[in-house]
Amino acid sequence: MDLLFSPESLIALLTLTSLEIVLGIDNIIFLTILVDRLPEHQRAYARNIGLGLAMITRLGLLFSLSWIMGLTETLFTVMEQGISGRDIILLTGGLFLIWKSTHEIHQSMGDNDGTQSEESKSNNTNGYFFFILGQIAIIDIVFSLDSVITAVGLVDQLWVMATAVILAVMVMMFAAGPIGRFVSNHPTLKVLALSFLILIGVSLMADGLDFHIPKGYIYFAMAFSLIVEMFNSRLRKQPEP
Repeated sequence: MDLLFSPESLIALLTLTSLEIVLGIDNIIFLTILVDRLPEHQRAYARNIGLGLAMITRLGLLFSLSWIMGLTETLFTVMEQGISGRDIILLTGGLFLIWKSTHEIHQSMGDNDGTQSEESKSNNTNGYFFFILGQIAIIDIVFSLDSVITAVGLVDQLWVMATAVILAVMVMMFAAGPIGRFVSNHPTLKVLALSFLILIGVSLMADGLDFHIPKGYIYFAMAFSLIVEMFNSRLRKQPEP
């Protein structure tokens, strides 16, 4: 028990929880964009289910560590580049993220062409709801794999990793609603968020090809662009002289 609650374990738990929250930003942004396509009364429910699926996926992967480690073994070689199961998942997930984000940008900037009206959504509420959840589940697997591999590299205690995942998802559930409403109320921020999802998709594909792009660079670019956009929003609200 003393070892369980030792200062080293608590520091590891705090560090890993913070890292899981940072890594979960990608998940929140993607989930927010998808859930925004649903009717207002279903969005909070879909957000909670989506994040619940993320937590279940992460915990499931944590309790399958031997399988996770096996994913890093080379399956075949293409042009002297070793491809593992993890690489396939990251490449597929990155490609899906790029396609989905580009599709959402096209719909956002194309008025109502190709978009699903609120009336048609309400006529097929259940089908569209599960269609959105299916997309969330796909990207949850990709982000969860990256998150779990990072956790395994930092901590060797399973209870610390599992607790960090649960705490991080709880924080994400609390933050997803305000973030979702904020993005929905600012269309330019939605396009900016989708642009960053394309960048994250490229990063996932690069990682799948063993070209690692430090996440710090991506998050710094996101924060810098967000600050610039906030200044632009305030300038647009000022009355013209």
